[in-house]
Order: sequence, then C-alpha cells, then structure tokens
Amino acid sequence: MKIISFVILFSTMVIAQHDTSIVFLGDIDSTIATDVRYATTNNFTGKVLYPTSRIYTRKIVGDSLVKINRYLLDNYNLRIKIFDAFRPVSVQKIMWEIYPDPNFVADPSTGSRHNRGAAVDLTIIDSTGKELDMGTGYDNFTEMAHYDYSGLSDEAKKNRKLLRDVMIRFGFEPLETEWWHFDFKGWKRFSILDYRFN
Repeated sequence: MKIISFVILFSTMVIAQHDTSIVFLGDIDSTIATDVRYATTNNFTGKVLYPTSRIYTRKIVGDSLVKINRYLLDNYNLRIKIFDAFRPVSVQKIMWEIYPDPNFVADPSTGSRHNRGAAVDLTIIDSTGKELDMGTGYDNFTEMAHYDYSGLSDEAKKNRKLLRDVMIRFGFEPLETEWWHFDFKGWKRFSILDYRFN
C-alpha cells in the first residue's frame, strides 16, 4: 500500500510540473522553423492576433517537437515548420467571434487544446525550406484538409502519412479533420491558460 501511494504521489508531481511549465520553443531548439500566421494578416481572420511570432508550448510538448525535428533531419533530411502552438484564451475568443463553428474553432467557454499549450499546428519542409505538398495549405476549412480525403495526389498522401506517422511515434494524436493539427497525448490533464505574450 505504501508503494502504491508513493507512485500516485510521484505521478501527480510530474503532471503538476509539466502543467505549469510554458516555454519559448526557440530556447529549446532554435533550428525549428516557424511561420506564425496569427502574428500576421495571412490567416483566416485577416487580422493580426499575436503580438509576437515566438512559439510557446508546454515543456514536455516542446521536448517532443525537438525529437521529431531531429528524427526527420537524421532520417529524411527534412524538418518541421510550426504554424501555431500555445494560444491564449483571449485570442480564442476573437477567433470564435469571427468564425463560431465548433468543427474548426473551439468554443472559448470550454477552451481548446491550443489554450492548454498541448497542441501544435505544423508541416514538413525540405532542406531548402520549401513546404512539402500536403494537398492544401494551413487552415483550410474544407474536406480537402481531412487526413483521409481521397482526391489528393499520391505525393500529398505520402507526405501526410509521413507527418502523421512521425507525430504519433513521438506522443501526439492526430485530428482527422485537419492534417496539420496534433494534440499531445493526455492533453486533457493540462489546464487552460490565458498567458499574455510579451
């Protein structure tokens, strides 16, 4: 009984540590490419939503992204490019006001995986920085963005599968309706945050 109690206490401590640790991804690995669309007008809202193009995430999530980047580089001479990760609830509210469709934008009253710092939107780039063909661009709200959409080229299907396989390998779960979106396994254990960017 004492051993069981210790294990439960230890697990709780580990989760609590991860839950409070939000980090700037560039401090962990500055070689990961980013294209933070919400820090520009090049996004589905047409508005600048982030005051910075820095990517923030939970420390445990960031560590996994570093492993993914290294795995792709070592095995395929490819890297990841991140569009979005942690998103403050205040930004989620703006998105919801513009596009209140729960199929594509989470209701801020319940919070999203991004609001927990446990989700990431990303793609794969080659050695020149060019994005691999995924069939659609980022934040495409049509059926073509669904992972299993049948009308894709063989190249796009292969690239989507590579992204999906490597993300699952390092602890992420795919979202079937958005080929670019992945949730870190156990995302529900993380609290919703409204951390304000500096």
